Amino acid sequence: MRVHVVSDVHGNSQALGSAGDGADALICLGDLVLFLDYADHSRGIFPDLFGVENADLIVELRTARRFEEARALAGRLWAGLEARGFTEGKEAAIEAAVRKQYAELFAAFPAPTYATYGNVDIPRLWPEYAAPGTTVLDGERVEIGGRVFGFVGGGLRSPMRTPYEIDDETYAAKIAALGDVDVLCTHIPPDVPELCYDTVARRFERGSSAILDALHAVRPAYHLFGHVHQPLARRMRIGATECVNVGHFASTGTPWALEW
Repeated sequence: MRVHVVSDVHGNSQALGSAGDGADALICLGDLVLFLDYADHSRGIFPDLFGVENADLIVELRTARRFEEARALAGRLWAGLEARGFTEGKEAAIEAAVRKQYAELFAAFPAPTYATYGNVDIPRLWPEYAAPGTTVLDGERVEIGGRVFGFVGGGLRSPMRTPYEIDDETYAAKIAALGDVDVLCTHIPPDVPELCYDTVARRFERGSSAILDALHAVRPAYHLFGHVHQPLARRMRIGATECVNVGHFASTGTPWALEW
């Protein structure tokens, strides 16, 4: 068996269309939506609505961890957008842009695809776009080629306030509900500094202590995740488990491969 794994697709539908080539299945660990590209500030929903200069500024503020200033700027921009005639409001404008991206991205998934949500995704929209052959899992297990894969999507509460963040207790309950698995698939990493630190953004992303506890208790062969785009460490062995950040697919266009 050969399975290809991607995470943090962020709008790269062109590369996603060939991500399953040569594999028996594709696994996607979320973050399909591109709201703002931190490498190219001209790409994404935010610059489409507010221009590149404002995208430059909000990236600067967020990178400096000046989150309150960033939220104040965003508030002013949204208010100005409504004054320019976007009368449907912020949520409707975002949803319309996300729907456009989802239509392209879900159409690119090969069959079979097994997918879970990232922290920037909007789970309630996925059933409208997931075609037959795409299985969406969150707090659920599936057997692929004789191995049991467990999936938990989303992220934990953070100052970024992205769409699919859940509290630690709810997240831990989803991890616990999986039970014994051979491969644990999540969007976020375990709470280990080397796996959570982004060397370009120069900040720690939130990792999960519940995942770390499960690695020690369940001892899956692999833990696969994404979320941290430029991690200090891409791989680390924790007990019996090989922990792998499968990469920032939006920039590499290359899936990570698991064979057995």
